[in-house]
Amino acid sequence: MFAPEVAAPAAEKLDPLHLMLDSSGVVLVVLVILVIASFAVWVIWILKWLQLGRLLKAQKQFEEEGQHVTRSAELVALALRHGDAPGARIVIDLGKRHQLPNLTPGILKAVGERALVNESQRANLLMPTLSSIASAGPFIGLFGTVWGIMDAFLAIGLAKSASLPVVAPAIGEALIATAFGLIAAIPATIAYNFVEQQLTDLLEEVEASGGTWLELLLADPATPIQSAFPAPAKKEAPAAY
Repeated sequence: MFAPEVAAPAAEKLDPLHLMLDSSGVVLVVLVILVIASFAVWVIWILKWLQLGRLLKAQKQFEEEGQHVTRSAELVALALRHGDAPGARIVIDLGKRHQLPNLTPGILKAVGERALVNESQRANLLMPTLSSIASAGPFIGLFGTVWGIMDAFLAIGLAKSASLPVVAPAIGEALIATAFGLIAAIPATIAYNFVEQQLTDLLEEVEASGGTWLELLLADPATPIQSAFPAPAKKEAPAAY
């Protein structure tokens, strides 16, 4: 009689999902960091895309209506109606300084340059985060890869065997870390380059138009543009008892 056949042990699943779920220690921490970074990239990309659409639309409307403006007071009033446009906010800052005593063209130009820097900082919000993920993501994944390979060598030493079942799980975790680093970094790089180019084009257009606004304000110094700004609310005096 033949002895009953002994069932072979079930092979450990080595597909990417199981390798990710079964990872532990440093590799698991690396994977969690990269998953969070990848999610943050898409959130930032969507937010910047919405911001770009809003800024471009507001700036286009402000520019189109500003083509028919011939007086400084009209320009400031138009800027107040389009407060979401970067150019409008620059005009508002210029208008607040327009009729100050001893104002020179150099001072007004410096005010415009400072306002342009403020708009650049506002528009580039969250861009350093995208840049950091794009540059650091592959290296974080590489760190997880190196650690996974170290775990594979430790497993070889403990098992005193270099067979595939011994080293495959650790090597698989190591390669998964590299893959996740690229998954986070590649979209971050694409998003950063796309958004950065769009913001650069927008700010260059605003800077080019800034010279026209500055010349209009300087050429029309007598117009009382302060009336274009809303008057501050008056505080009511407390009732006497």
